[in-house]
Amino acid sequence: MRKSRALLWVILSTVVALSGCTDFYKIQRSNDWKSQYEAAMAYYNEGTYNKASILFEIIRPLARGSREAEQIEFFYAYSNYYQKQYILSSHYFKTFYDNYRRSQYAEEALFMHAKSLYEQSPNANLDQTPTQEAIQALQLYLNRFPLSERRAAAVDLINELQQKLEAKAFNNAKQYYTLERYESAVIALDNFAKDYPDSQFREEATYLRFVAQYEFAEKSVNTKQLERYSEAVKLYLDFIDRYPASGYGRRAENQYDNCLDALEDLRQDNS
Repeated sequence: MRKSRALLWVILSTVVALSGCTDFYKIQRSNDWKSQYEAAMAYYNEGTYNKASILFEIIRPLARGSREAEQIEFFYAYSNYYQKQYILSSHYFKTFYDNYRRSQYAEEALFMHAKSLYEQSPNANLDQTPTQEAIQALQLYLNRFPLSERRAAAVDLINELQQKLEAKAFNNAKQYYTLERYESAVIALDNFAKDYPDSQFREEATYLRFVAQYEFAEKSVNTKQLERYSEAVKLYLDFIDRYPASGYGRRAENQYDNCLDALEDLRQDNS
């Protein structure tokens, strides 16, 4: 009996699904774009975004100039967004904003254009061009709508994206140290500290800058070591002044002592 009921349920579900497909194909082939519009909105409201977007795409050129055109363009953009087609949604939200600046949806469209770009931002170890584009779009939104109720959300997104840029910049600078290109590491870590003075990576960057200078001095020719160890001492003092309770403190102190010993030996050799 249970197997019969289960089989009956599968059959009924299949019939309903096929009926739904048949209805969709009928409306898809219809010559009445207003009926297609109503069906598209119904699909959209029930969350069937793939079917909604198909119908919106069909009727977009047919409805141009009509009073429905505005909503078609707006919800077509959203249909792409909800399907995670962020490249398409960013384009169509921006196009909507450019074409319907007096629309009640204009502000939301510009925000969603930026949000779609935000969704395209990759992991911090990848190229961050999309991240920069998203930040620019969010800044544009804030400039255009400074009193928006979405302001806090836009600021939060910018902060999140900025942290990703910081991570990328820090990883790039740190990579020089990992590759034992110590002179380049010192320069890159110094530039990072200037570009991101409040970064969460600032402490580690300041420590690595000192260590890179120490390693650079140690591997230099004898005639350059006095100058380069002296610079390492300055960088250590800057580090310990900024972060007296740092977790890197003990290691840094050992390397600092090595610098002092090396400087003493060099001065004795030169005396």
